[in-house]
Amino acid sequence: MQSSVSTDIIVIGAGIAGASAAAGISLNQRVILLEMESQPGYHATGRSAALFSEIYGNSAIRALSTASRPYFLDDANWSDGVPLLGPRGSMIIAREDQMAQLDAMAVSINSDRARLISAAEACNLCPALRANYVAQALHEPDACDVDVSALHSVYLRRLKQRGGVTMLAHKVTRIEQRGGMWYIDTGEACFSAPVLVNAAGAWGDEIAQLASVQPVGLQPMRRTAFTVDPPQGLVPDSWPTVIDVEEQFYFKPEGGRVLISPADETPQPPSDVHPEEIDLAIGVDRVEAAAKLDIRHIRHRWAGLRTFVSDRTPVVGFDDKASGFFWLVGQGGYGVQTAPALAQIAAMLIEGQALSGYVEDAGIDVATLSPERLNRISAQEQTQVLQSRNV
Repeated sequence: MQSSVSTDIIVIGAGIAGASAAAGISLNQRVILLEMESQPGYHATGRSAALFSEIYGNSAIRALSTASRPYFLDDANWSDGVPLLGPRGSMIIAREDQMAQLDAMAVSINSDRARLISAAEACNLCPALRANYVAQALHEPDACDVDVSALHSVYLRRLKQRGGVTMLAHKVTRIEQRGGMWYIDTGEACFSAPVLVNAAGAWGDEIAQLASVQPVGLQPMRRTAFTVDPPQGLVPDSWPTVIDVEEQFYFKPEGGRVLISPADETPQPPSDVHPEEIDLAIGVDRVEAAAKLDIRHIRHRWAGLRTFVSDRTPVVGFDDKASGFFWLVGQGGYGVQTAPALAQIAAMLIEGQALSGYVEDAGIDVATLSPERLNRISAQEQTQVLQSRNV
């Protein structure tokens, strides 16, 4: 006989978005976190080469990152005294023909976190760069590596400590609303709550369709990464992350090797994605042109999904046409570094509070995150889109 469980809030998706939100909400509410996979964070979260940067992304993303920094630096949030951030630094580099883009980016960012540096300074920071390739760079010395696994684990553990429950291998198969309650069927059990938080990542619009809620137009995109050996005689550990100003590639140190990505964005249906040979080849070609890396072997390869809506800003807030349906999707490639701020915002909005603390200080406007800002397509149109992707 199928079990039935009632609670205050159900969160669908145990990646970094769902786990962080569930942990925050569980301070004052009973929370059940549902995950379709047998382990949390299997898709985007578990495949993230996360960099914490306050100059990366659009203005909304940058504000969310700034609001998240205090959480990362607070040792009360560390696991066994191990910091969540590690020193790295980043450089956005430009060739001579890309200087206009770099100048425009520096003006747009207008941040004291970064400064323009010369080609010589850039090559000094990353000796693998080809001196005849880079003309100038935008250097962010305080950019950091994020210990994604530790951050994710902290949120899941905090949820459990506060009485929340994580249910793995529970794929949602049916959702309906009646009498002011959401009923979620996973085949294994039925769950009910007045508030449903959709943190399903690439599957967010599919969850909305199950709930008869208008989709927000999520587009998952494949991103490829791989690791290679460093040049002989060079130890990459102290190099900053190096990013092309047009985001045609990036590379960074990773466990004594060099992690490379062609920064591809290939539209995909929600799925368990894998790297394509053409993307690996493009990554090798682009990075070898910029850096003295003679790549003979790819040591490890993987791919993940980065999911966006049309304006590349996360969607956070209650649906204006479906009572109790809360969106927390569309974080793209910034979900890890913005998770602390987005979790705080989600908890405040769900509890009917005004923004306060670091998220208020960062000047975040909830209207820029609200699903109401989007020109949303109908459920029927979204069904046609999803079917066309699977043709």
